[in-house]
Amino acid sequence: MRLHMEENESISFGIIASSGTARSLAFEALEKAKEGNFEDAQDLIDQSEQASLEAHNIQTELLCNAAQGNPCNLDILLVHAQDHLMTSILAKELIEQMILLYKKLDKK
Repeated sequence: MRLHMEENESISFGIIASSGTARSLAFEALEKAKEGNFEDAQDLIDQSEQASLEAHNIQTELLCNAAQGNPCNLDILLVHAQDHLMTSILAKELIEQMILLYKKLDKK
C-alpha cells in the first residue's frame, strides 16, 4: 500500500525542515569557532547532529516501509528533501573539520 500524497508531502517537509535546521546550526557553529568560542561551537554541532538524525530517521522509515512492500510515491518534493539531507550532512562534516582547523590555529 503506497502512502497517500498528503503523507508523502508531510514526510518530505519533515526531512526538509530537520535538514535545514541541521545545516543552519552547523553554520552557526562555524561562526562561533571563528570567534574562538569552541564550547558553543561544539554545542551547536551537537544540536546539528540531533536535527540531522531526525531527518535521517524519517528517511530510514521510508526505506523500511519500501522493504516491507509499502513504497512511497517518488516525486520532485521527495527528491528535493533527499538533496537537502545530503547537503546538510556534507556541510556539517566539512564544518566540523573547519572547526578543528580553527582550534589548531587558536593554539598557535
